[in-house]
Amino acid sequence: MRWLLTNFSAFFDTVGEGILGVLLNIENFLLWLPWPAVLLIIGLLGWWTMRRWWAGLLMAGMMLIIGSFGYWDLSMMTLAIIIASVILSLVLGIPLGIAMAQNKFIESVIRPVLDAMQTMPSFVYLIPALMFFGLGKVPAVFATIIYAMPPVIRLTNVGIRQVPESVIEAAKAFGANSRRILFDVQLPLSMPSIMVGINQTTMMALAMVVIASMIGAKGLGLEVLLAINRIEVGRGFEAGLSIVLMAIIIDRITSSMAAQQQNKLKSMVGS
Repeated sequence: MRWLLTNFSAFFDTVGEGILGVLLNIENFLLWLPWPAVLLIIGLLGWWTMRRWWAGLLMAGMMLIIGSFGYWDLSMMTLAIIIASVILSLVLGIPLGIAMAQNKFIESVIRPVLDAMQTMPSFVYLIPALMFFGLGKVPAVFATIIYAMPPVIRLTNVGIRQVPESVIEAAKAFGANSRRILFDVQLPLSMPSIMVGINQTTMMALAMVVIASMIGAKGLGLEVLLAINRIEVGRGFEAGLSIVLMAIIIDRITSSMAAQQQNKLKSMVGS
């Protein structure tokens, strides 16, 4: 660790600035949006993904409950960390999953690393994040990315490998090269699996955000931590309930999107 800090400090500074830039842009945008606009967006997402009007109203009502506790700004900060972490996890994770599916050697190298990452306690990820980036939002996002990335890597790999060989052979017979096969055949057919990975990555990011409050991440997790330290039961209950409501909203939206992709794939196969 000391050798890395000595020889790659400029690299970690650059990475930290990039993470902070992504996070602050998302956070400032969410805090800039008026709360009725956020409720409308959440409601429309709920209606569009679940195809039920009452689902959209229910999700908007959940966000309204969070606001009634006085945690609107903190919930937007938490949501910003989740969105930034998930975006960066997907940017890194999906290409790694594709590489694993395309190359057995890469899979043999990455698979044990993923096994180790998914067996380590979540608190362990705070140590390298703290050493490389200090206290604040950047180490929180970094730790969340490392913790939440394995599911999308694994399920991207699994989804691509489950594409029937006959479909790939048919694409080759029509003259498709490896790039066209990947983007026009394998990725579209593996989207249901990838969407499940995105759902799991998002939920793991939410779980880690609460723990990341211990290294300076502001948001609902910090409220829970302060309530525990001061034995404020009511404050802890409200902050904890807000996290639960946010988790329900995010899970329902992402899992419904995964179900839509699954239904779309079934209709393609059926036709």
